[in-house]
Amino acid sequence: MKPVWIVDDDQSIRWVLEKALARVDLPVECFSCAADALEALEAGPPAVLVTDIRMPGMDGLDLLQRVKDEYPELPVIVMTAFTDLNSTVAAFQKGAFDYLPKPFDVNAAVSLIQRAGQRETAAPCATPEKAREPEAGRVMMQSSAPAMQEVFRAIGRLASSNITVLITGESGTGKELIARALHQHGSRADGPFVALNAAAIPKDLLEAELFGHERGAFTGATQQRRGRFEEARGGTLFLDEIGDMPFDLQTRLLRVLAEGSFYRVGGSQAIHADVRIVAATHQPLEQRVTEGRFREDLFHRLNVIRLRLPPLRERKEDIPALVRLFLRNSADSLGVAARQLTPAAMDALIAFDYPGNIRQLENFCQWLTVMSSSQRVEVKDLPPEVTAGAEGDASAGGRATDPGTPAEPAETPSAAAEAGWEEKLGREVLERLARNEPAIMASLTRDFERALISAALSHCRGRRMEAAQRLGMGRNTLTRKCVELGMDGGN
Repeated sequence: MKPVWIVDDDQSIRWVLEKALARVDLPVECFSCAADALEALEAGPPAVLVTDIRMPGMDGLDLLQRVKDEYPELPVIVMTAFTDLNSTVAAFQKGAFDYLPKPFDVNAAVSLIQRAGQRETAAPCATPEKAREPEAGRVMMQSSAPAMQEVFRAIGRLASSNITVLITGESGTGKELIARALHQHGSRADGPFVALNAAAIPKDLLEAELFGHERGAFTGATQQRRGRFEEARGGTLFLDEIGDMPFDLQTRLLRVLAEGSFYRVGGSQAIHADVRIVAATHQPLEQRVTEGRFREDLFHRLNVIRLRLPPLRERKEDIPALVRLFLRNSADSLGVAARQLTPAAMDALIAFDYPGNIRQLENFCQWLTVMSSSQRVEVKDLPPEVTAGAEGDASAGGRATDPGTPAEPAETPSAAAEAGWEEKLGREVLERLARNEPAIMASLTRDFERALISAALSHCRGRRMEAAQRLGMGRNTLTRKCVELGMDGGN
């Protein structure tokens, strides 16, 4: 039986996978770098190759490419703690069997490796090199949230397809960003990306916007005009808020999707619709079909592949990176220095539920840039929506007292020094409980990890490999923790 190869510079990852695969009687060979794996490849391929992406020397994507050049049928699984859309899509474009984001469930990883050993993968398809995404799209397309990883996987698998996609999700979750990612990483990337919001255009004008019109087709039509279908020729047409499209226009759209052609308003010549359709809505389309407000046949035409975009409350681990981006963008637009959040302020933003999703978070950051009187933002400086549930917390926690209440004596420095850290932690927990602070376990855990990692990095003079070893964790795990905790400025 051919072995499974594990290529990762993190010894702990190699050890965990080796032990887990041994339990299911799969032989394993481990390599700490891509060069060693390529050397061993001269003697023949393994059953499955599992490789990290970011490693010293040759990275996992280059290894994937080299392996696929020689053994195109060899199943390769890529894994990384840097869970971003570009690396996911690149892995699939180079022929990866699947993508495994760290940290992963060991049982799920073993199941994936077993499945890879039983199937053959298709040869990678060639796709044109894509332009670099704008920074906002790049940051928002990075996520370690499982729900977003499923979206990334789908985009990677759809890269070479022109199949119709329906994106669902609450308002403000970034559906247009996903539509642009589908376009940018697809076979039509060299063509135009044209967006139209069906809810933002009056019903009387929407038909002409979509299909164009001939001169004299109606009052005011003094010249021929191309519609969005023609403007998007060879590219992607993004129909946002498709659930709000008028019923009669749904019929015309259905004919275009079924026949592949359309007529301009007032026209008699059929025009070929050479576009890929990506639609999006926050409406429950199945319910609107039941209510007779959306055509069932159009729903099935659009619902070929559905991507559910999770709300921000389901991907809170992404909030710190988004906050830094939005604060920097707001500061740049106003010509001021970017605001810096205290750990407590960041925790408060993370704890908020964001009914308005990413758009609301961006608004909060703009508000902070304008309204905060200090460069350093504390909890009290946050928008009222965030602090509304914590009004009176300061007095409840003993930070201030009512005029008629005698103040408790302040703890002397000597008394504080005598208390152990466990006792201090206990007092901190009691204070937060008294203030009715939410998610105490999560916020204190973040504070603990931030202090622990910061101290270790300081002691090791910023050397992450050494700090990881002293803390008893892998380097990739430490790097991921730094990103999650907003400490990713180091090397």
